Amino acid sequence: MRVLAVVTLVSPHGEYGGPVRVALNQLAALRDRGHDVVLAGAARGYDIVPDEVDGIPARLYPARALVPGIGFAGIGSPGLLAALRRHATEFDVVHVHAARDLVTLPAARIAQVRGVATVLQTHGMIDETGNPLAVPLDAALTRPALAAARAVTYLTERERVSLGSVGRGRAHLVDLPNGVPESPEAHPDSRELLYLARLAPRKRPVHFVEASARLAGEFPDVRFTLVGPDEGEGDAVTAAIARSGLAERIRWEGALEPARTGERMRRASGYVLPAVDEPYPMSVLEAMSAGLPVVVTDSCGLAPAVREAGAGHVTDGGVEALVAAMRSLLHDPADARTRGARGRTLTRERFTMPAIAERLESLYSE
Repeated sequence: MRVLAVVTLVSPHGEYGGPVRVALNQLAALRDRGHDVVLAGAARGYDIVPDEVDGIPARLYPARALVPGIGFAGIGSPGLLAALRRHATEFDVVHVHAARDLVTLPAARIAQVRGVATVLQTHGMIDETGNPLAVPLDAALTRPALAAARAVTYLTERERVSLGSVGRGRAHLVDLPNGVPESPEAHPDSRELLYLARLAPRKRPVHFVEASARLAGEFPDVRFTLVGPDEGEGDAVTAAIARSGLAERIRWEGALEPARTGERMRRASGYVLPAVDEPYPMSVLEAMSAGLPVVVTDSCGLAPAVREAGAGHVTDGGVEALVAAMRSLLHDPADARTRGARGRTLTRERFTMPAIAERLESLYSE
């Protein structure tokens, strides 16, 4: 099959995060099974826009801020949509990693109007909302795209219910977990707890800094590091580090290109994501695949799997609980390594890319 995956934004610093990583993982696994794959999306931040990303052929077009001030939702790409109008019918399936934005929803509708089979994967980004801007967008694009898709995938029961509500019962909903390629095992040469994610309010990087400052005195041999692009919390993180007086121990290293995040994770001894309402974070899967014990909140879509496998600690989201979970990892390194090994086993048993690719082939064939 010839498969086109559409994402909102591709950039050298991975600022759009998980959806792009999911798309690339899926395309690589499908390519390994003999399919012809292409990634398409808006792009910014490149000196020269690449024609491949992580070895996957890419058709990337300039991103434009069509509606300033509303973040990713206001991004559009007239060049991408024009190219889709010309070339959509060259593909057997268009797999759209959809959000309420002006890239993926118009792309889905263009493919659907041209009679090309579409699969929509929303990554928890399309849910019930009171935002008045969503009302006309849902009427014009979101609900028609959901209804016309051959399949709309969901990650969690919460997402299934949300999609059913937004689509008013007209979407063909199918469960599809995220997967992660098998990773080399981490072998850290020092003790470090790592936050690797966008510095966005929902991710709560300041909680990580505050918890780290509380623990630094107890564990003088441990470093606490944030890695990721600024998405609104950079100034607050910088200020929190300055207040702690521990700038040599608590550091924000800035953004890192997506191809290097796996290697960076494997230098750490534990992974911490204080985010709330995180549907299915790829960073947590990647950390577990490398054998890192993880700390997540109970509103994370992967919390049940982490808890069931004993692959880390699940907290209630407060700073006190976060401190306790991080302290547990640091106080008992042997237990932390055991939890990391359980996470590595979990990803091998439940979240492998060959199994995801086989599931996608079935969806596409249907």
